[in-house]
Amino acid sequence: MTKTYLPGTERGKYMRYDTAVILKRFYLCEKELVVSEAGWIPGIPYFEMKTLLPKILWEDAMTGHALRERVFELRFPSRMLEIGEDQQLIDLIQKARCAPNALAFLSTLAEVFKPALLKAYETYLNLADQIGDGPTYRFMNLAVEEKQRQIREIRELVQKELAVTTQEERERAERWTQEIQESLQKLGGIGLDAPAAAGTANTSEQEHHAGATNELAAGTVFAASAKASAADKYPFTPLETPARDGRFLPVRFYWPDNVDPTFPYGEGFQLQLRSAVSHLNEVWAVENAGYVLYAFAGELGWDFIYDAARWVYDESRHCQMGYRRLKSWGFSEQELPLGTYIYDSCQGQDPIYRLGMLFYFESKNIGKKLDRIKNFASMNDRTSQHDMDFDWADETIHTSYGKTWLSAALKKRGQDPDDYTEIKEVCETIVKRTVETATPAEIEEITAIANRMIEKVKASQ
Repeated sequence: MTKTYLPGTERGKYMRYDTAVILKRFYLCEKELVVSEAGWIPGIPYFEMKTLLPKILWEDAMTGHALRERVFELRFPSRMLEIGEDQQLIDLIQKARCAPNALAFLSTLAEVFKPALLKAYETYLNLADQIGDGPTYRFMNLAVEEKQRQIREIRELVQKELAVTTQEERERAERWTQEIQESLQKLGGIGLDAPAAAGTANTSEQEHHAGATNELAAGTVFAASAKASAADKYPFTPLETPARDGRFLPVRFYWPDNVDPTFPYGEGFQLQLRSAVSHLNEVWAVENAGYVLYAFAGELGWDFIYDAARWVYDESRHCQMGYRRLKSWGFSEQELPLGTYIYDSCQGQDPIYRLGMLFYFESKNIGKKLDRIKNFASMNDRTSQHDMDFDWADETIHTSYGKTWLSAALKKRGQDPDDYTEIKEVCETIVKRTVETATPAEIEEITAIANRMIEKVKASQ
């Protein structure tokens, strides 16, 4: 007697484990792109992209986090995130960090990796089951929208900059993008199946980070190829001298009181002006946070990357706050100083001092922000008050980040995780040492810039 069964449907195409394998691949790609984007922030001169890329990498981190958590749900109770057969794909993303210039790196994002992920996500949404895998649908639909917007935004800036750059730089960017594109095509792109040319090595290593006790106890293992990784083949280091947009005034010290204690911080409109310039110059914190994310990504792991991505994004919002206030008051980029001295002070130092520098300045200045909020309220300057109010809320979060991850880094090095004394002392020393290098010409220059800005405001009243 022939047995008869009811037919299955296309809805059963991907089982739970199959889905976890696909989402794991997407997570690994998002993670590597976040690290790459962070590392390139100091090297990008274009102000719009220097402050937009942090938002993009934060969105990518949010997508990566959702993917990672979903993989853990689907593989419960296992918490395995092996690279395995995806190693060559991850190697390629790491190789792309070594782009010859900022345009080349941004072009690989806009023309290679972002479109590849967008296509992969759209393909997944068309084939996967939105009933069985409903939780993935919400965040992946959002990721599709974000990738579409990111591609538009990056392409617009790249085209704008290509139009005014040298032919040599354009050709270098185009060659690099083509090389990365062809390499990805040879792997079969980023898809639902394993990369075509992937190896079979699948040894493992643990991703260590603070607060990982429960995951490690549950068996979390992060696998990597036994052979040398792309990070070894193609070493990349964020710039220690940050690139700057030529439209702004390139200075080390962005206001006279950085180097001249007799120059008043100011009251009234001068306080408004000084605060906005200070916010604009949190560009150093954007760059430093990007450097820190890149430097500690491997050592401190995903939870750190996730927090640091938000930290980078927040600093970029503060920078834009100052920029937009200054623009609303009639200032052009050619009148605005962009300093580098705090970022410069960490040159040649262990990256732990860059992390300490962010923590040091967050905790040092947070109390002053409440006074500023009251001052701006008394001036009926709702915009400055609004910006400082949200800034204060962000900084309270950052103080927690600083304590958590500085402690984790110290513990990794066998030091007392609760003793920041040496870190703080070094941070104070290297900034002081940098300030002491200010030349009379630099002091005269920034004083003249500040006085011109002050006189412009006076003339407009």
